[in-house]
Amino acid sequence: MTINDYAVQIENVSFSYGNQTVLSNVFLNIKRGDFTAIIGPNGGGKTTLIKLILGILKPNSGKILLFSDIPQKARKMAGYIPQEPSSNKSFPISVLDVVLMGLLSKSRLLKPFTKKDKERAMAVLNELKILELYNKNIGELSGGQRQKVFLARAIISNPQILFLDEPTSSIDPVSQDEIYEYLKNLNNNGITIVIITHNISALSSYVKSIACVNKNLFFHPDGILDKKSIEQTFGCPVDLIAHGLPHRVYHQHDHY
Repeated sequence: MTINDYAVQIENVSFSYGNQTVLSNVFLNIKRGDFTAIIGPNGGGKTTLIKLILGILKPNSGKILLFSDIPQKARKMAGYIPQEPSSNKSFPISVLDVVLMGLLSKSRLLKPFTKKDKERAMAVLNELKILELYNKNIGELSGGQRQKVFLARAIISNPQILFLDEPTSSIDPVSQDEIYEYLKNLNNNGITIVIITHNISALSSYVKSIACVNKNLFFHPDGILDKKSIEQTFGCPVDLIAHGLPHRVYHQHDHY
């Protein structure tokens, strides 16, 4: 494959917060059009990895390319939903205005949104089946509805890659399924999806590849996990997914 076939390229990247090493000697190539799940224990470096790819953080060593360019230049091609999107539920801002914020950039600060911008926002809300909420205050929505609004905000600018950090945590199963199906449709239309999740069993029928992260990174381009990778990533038995079928691996271990 050529360099242009990859959405993300990471070569020998390490990162530390002070004296605490979070990621060590990480290598990762994510193809354009991939649907990649990032799994691993809390504190293992998953969110840090995404922030490095987006150029929010800079690695201590190594090289990162996003669409063959440095992240700071290429991240305009990316959409991002952090684990807990900042939203003051009491702040009087409508769903439509939240979605339109996804079109803000340094080049258009203080410029009013156009009729075309608003039509695009309404179209995205309609795709996510929450058009009727456009005029509601963001604080009035359920967790699942708010997450769909944040997804709409992330995709309104037509990104080529979408990063999501635990997008379905603490929302109901129906909303989870609806979000996963929407992500699948985006992926079928060529958008690369990278999602941090603890719910790999629910995502197993959607993902194409899996990155196991716990300071080090083990990549499975075929989306199949093995016992060794699970042990290296988590250090204890966890659900293991192969071809969409979850099963649990038990073995004797010394973690208490």
